[in-house]
Amino acid sequence: MKANQRVVLDTNTLISGVLLIESIPGQAVQKAITDDRVLMSEASLDELVTVLSRKKFDRYLRVEDRAEFVRVLLRVVDIVSIVTIVRACRDDADNRILEVAVNGDAEVIVSGDRDLLVLHPFRGIPILTPRAYLKGGI
Repeated sequence: MKANQRVVLDTNTLISGVLLIESIPGQAVQKAITDDRVLMSEASLDELVTVLSRKKFDRYLRVEDRAEFVRVLLRVVDIVSIVTIVRACRDDADNRILEVAVNGDAEVIVSGDRDLLVLHPFRGIPILTPRAYLKGGI
């Protein structure tokens, strides 16, 4: 895979990345932020903020640290306007990830979600696990 490619990270990968920095998803998030262009939409950003604000994450990371992660993320992501609606997945949240990829001309989607992985490739866009993304798409 080439550097500076347009990448969509699903919400679970982003959350795992912020909560468990040394994990495979954490490494994938860091790689995407450092080496590539991360794409999000207003809806996917809203979902991330909503999920990260759940009390169950308090034991992993302070609320302030999660808010700081979102602020940092906002400085590095490209916000994509959604013009083409996608309804290919049974989980509407997953459809939002696909919409970002389609509308943002993504070159890869990174997800551990089976509902997304079974669609690989989606409209020519590879859907890779965080581990496969780290290995260069293998």
